[in-house]
Amino acid sequence: MKSALIVYGSTTGNTESVADTISTDLSNADYKIKKINVSDVDVDILNEAFDLYLLGSSTWGEDEIEFQEDFVPFYENMNGDLNLSGKKFAVFGCGDSSYEYFCGAVDALEERLVKIGATLVCESLRIDGEPEESDINEWTQDVINAA
Repeated sequence: MKSALIVYGSTTGNTESVADTISTDLSNADYKIKKINVSDVDVDILNEAFDLYLLGSSTWGEDEIEFQEDFVPFYENMNGDLNLSGKKFAVFGCGDSSYEYFCGAVDALEERLVKIGATLVCESLRIDGEPEESDINEWTQDVINAA
């Protein structure tokens, strides 16, 4: 059985809802899931052995990219001390396309992950407004197929 780690940060509940749907979809595809709120974990969890890692953060702010507040320390500690070579990642997040930096936290996560050696398995999921379950299901299937 394959394993997946889902780490998410959520303020309004939208990103948590997306993480829940992803978790269900992966479970239905015979993955063993560890889903955890970013406020309850340290970045060292990325050193643990999983077949797939999924990170999700909403984006806040109009003038600059702002992570969901609980995600900030986790992101700041994602640095050269981690070796993510050979590890498969996917990124998801919620945002509002009326802002200049729509899902900017997703973009920042992608850049940081690649910089420290991770492999992104597919295009990230960027949700505008309220999450649609069918969009999440389709994306999760793409992640499963690519992983």
